[in-house]
Amino acid sequence: MMRKQAEVQAKERLSRERIVDAALALADAEGLEAVTIRRLAQDQGVTPMALYWHFKDKELLLNGIAERLVSEVALPTGSAEGRWDERFRDLLSAMLVVLRAHPAAADLLRTRIMLSRPGLDLTEQALGLLREAGFSPEQSAQLAGQALASIVLLVTTVPGVQVGEEAAEREQRLRTKRAAFQALSPERYPNLLASADGFTECGSVPAYFDLGLDLFMAGVRGVQPAGDTP
Repeated sequence: MMRKQAEVQAKERLSRERIVDAALALADAEGLEAVTIRRLAQDQGVTPMALYWHFKDKELLLNGIAERLVSEVALPTGSAEGRWDERFRDLLSAMLVVLRAHPAAADLLRTRIMLSRPGLDLTEQALGLLREAGFSPEQSAQLAGQALASIVLLVTTVPGVQVGEEAAEREQRLRTKRAAFQALSPERYPNLLASADGFTECGSVPAYFDLGLDLFMAGVRGVQPAGDTP
């Protein structure tokens, strides 16, 4: 009887939001692989059954993390002013702000973004801007998918950054990488050596993300809209 009462109290104490908070913090610190029902239960001092009350399995927990991320994206509001491409870039930039803070969980959105109401709303807004530009429904879907993949790639491939890595481990890894570049022949690989720092770590993170957005938007602007013609 006492055990059952303790389990009920644990369920009441652990809200869905608190579990997602803990899961996201664990992913930020140690990577998404560390996020399990058993590990979260251990960290919260409860049995796994207390978490199963809110999430029946890990897949549903991961869905919850993805929903949290996309719900934090500040969607533009108000009248449709400005060029479509500027507003589309603003939308991507808003996504980037959120995913930059949680790179370990960013990849979840590639397959889970439309499993929640916030994700559907974000996707609808992105498609609306692309349709406004004259792209066909199929083109819009493809471009929206490419946009999401590009944002995820940007936040998960920042040079010199690995989620969950200790400072000492990072410094040792970077030293090893620099040494590998320095061992190259300057006669044969002059350009590789000149760009070695850029491959090793990110000198300016804001510039890195701005370049990524600019590259993607330049590509979108270069696509010929097909409109609604078959």
